[in-house]
Amino acid sequence: MEKKPYYITTAIAYTSGKPHIGNTYEAILADAIARFKRKEGYDVFFQTGTDEHGQKIQEKAEAAGITPQAYVDGIAGEIKGIWDLVGTSYDRFIRTTDADHMKQVAKIFKKLYDQGDIYKGHYEGMYCTPCESFWTESQLVDGKCPDCGRDVKPAREEAYFFKMSKYADRLIEHINTHPEFIQPVSRKNEMMNNFLLKGLQDLCVSRTSFTWGVPVEFDPKHVVYVWMDALTNYITGIGYDAEGNHTEQYKKYWPADLHLIGKDILRFHTIYWPIFLMAMGEPLPKQVFGHPWLLRGDGKMSKSKGNVIYADDMARLFGVDAVRYFVLHEMPFDNDGQITWELVAERFNTDLANVLGNLVSRSVAMIDKYFGGSVVKSLQANEEEPDAEFKATIIGAVAKVRAKADELRIADAISEVFAIFRRANKYIDETMPWALAKDEAKKARLNDVLYNLSEAIQIGAALVDSFMPETSAKIFAAFNGENRSLDDCAKFGLRESVTVTAIAPLFVRITDMKPLLAEIEKISAAQMAAFAAEQADNAPAAATAPDKAEEKAEEKMPEISFDDFTKVQLRVGEIIACEKVPKSSKLLHETVKFGDEVRSIVSGIAKHYTPEEMVGKKVVFVTNLAPRTVCGVKSEGMILAAEDEDGTLALVVPDKDVKSGANLG
Repeated sequence: MEKKPYYITTAIAYTSGKPHIGNTYEAILADAIARFKRKEGYDVFFQTGTDEHGQKIQEKAEAAGITPQAYVDGIAGEIKGIWDLVGTSYDRFIRTTDADHMKQVAKIFKKLYDQGDIYKGHYEGMYCTPCESFWTESQLVDGKCPDCGRDVKPAREEAYFFKMSKYADRLIEHINTHPEFIQPVSRKNEMMNNFLLKGLQDLCVSRTSFTWGVPVEFDPKHVVYVWMDALTNYITGIGYDAEGNHTEQYKKYWPADLHLIGKDILRFHTIYWPIFLMAMGEPLPKQVFGHPWLLRGDGKMSKSKGNVIYADDMARLFGVDAVRYFVLHEMPFDNDGQITWELVAERFNTDLANVLGNLVSRSVAMIDKYFGGSVVKSLQANEEEPDAEFKATIIGAVAKVRAKADELRIADAISEVFAIFRRANKYIDETMPWALAKDEAKKARLNDVLYNLSEAIQIGAALVDSFMPETSAKIFAAFNGENRSLDDCAKFGLRESVTVTAIAPLFVRITDMKPLLAEIEKISAAQMAAFAAEQADNAPAAATAPDKAEEKAEEKMPEISFDDFTKVQLRVGEIIACEKVPKSSKLLHETVKFGDEVRSIVSGIAKHYTPEEMVGKKVVFVTNLAPRTVCGVKSEGMILAAEDEDGTLALVVPDKDVKSGANLG
């Protein structure tokens, strides 16, 4: 029988910097859903990728002295690497710089222009560069961008506009007649009440103030604005053609079954995108799910606070499946979740090491110890207590897991799987295999208990496969079994016999927190140092777009202990040579002498000092930062300077002549 198609997408990640664990959560969540749908028997196509055009990218590339394409190649590679690290099983990783995508974007724009949905005008308003959005004065919050809280500036620009209001009533009707379209329900109410019912303004869909984008083919001084470019990836990636020559893949998978996105970009996916599709004459996606955020403490992660957590750091300390388990288990359906290093360690010990890891280890060990590694299906004609209830609980979990997963309540689904493992641990306590082993007359009963345990664990392993695939594979290796379909998970006693193989512990309990805390401290210190270097050197090519708190870092820097401060090494260095960094208008390359040591340092001060002015100066530097490469030049420290609100910059120099290499303290 032909499998039913299922098409799932994530929002495409903006190539402004390395994604933190909150961003990575979306890729893991989408992967878990895609894997579960495959297990249910669907023909799944899972698409994710990167959004690579726009003014912000062009400015970052210029500051780094490289082409925009080279810049996005690097960041897109880093994002794809993290998605691969956490095990996302995507079928296509699309980039908006892909030739097939760009070709269709240009054709879509012309199609909508030719049919009268796009017209030329000009835009005048307050512009936020990081968000690439125009706002009216009434839309600003305290005079700043309502989305990110950053400063905006007046801008007037010739642009093409899309007639949003033409399709607004049709979209309202669709939302009202398709209650499943926007989920959770709270998100639907927000879109209706805050945007659609208040009336839609025509949308700016082209720009002329930068060139890094898809050119409007009939007016090449314009490039297609980011939202029309980025949003159309969901159809271009599977073979949509604006002239109607769609691929079989497009005909098979569109409309998408699920667009999985962050709640902060819901407006673009539930208003702009559906209206674009209506204008193109294409069906709307079946569902858009706006997932909540993963927060540190009471707010979003911020590099200036030193509280950002990255998936690769988590994986190095706890393992990939521990990362997947935590973000899937801790994120509620429609409320923001919390993440701290301490909470990750706690879940690792209680759920992964104690509940699951210990269960597998001792079950394998008992089968090996008492039966030489093999047990067989029931040797007794009659079941004993509590076997019937135990088996019913295990196979009954399948329907519960399926129901929760189909509702996209993945945290609840994974909890139902772990209920199997918890029940198996309780079953050990109830049957006490170690006591049965002391009585030869109870050998058959002991066999049955251990066989029942092995079945429960394998059913649990099959169900946890979508969420923790590496762990599932290890469990099946321990029991020399094969992964099971959902239907087979509802069958207890599938195997006639089970032979076990000892494996390394799945998760080793953390008994001494000191080494872990020391590693976490190093990570936080490195983040703070990198952020300080980024601010001082003004090298945005290595930066993730800052949030509001980062923009005002000098007003709200986090409190640190004296011990933290003493970790920063400050020394006086004498600049013995200086030159401009090629292809950069902001950077100087200084050769600095610290006593008998000479270092290469790159600083973002070229607009304030000439190379000639710098030679001979003795300036304070941070000298224990990790080396990095800026525009192809190695930088082994950071110059210290002060800058006031008027943009006047002054180097930090000692008020008396001291020897190079002198320490501050």
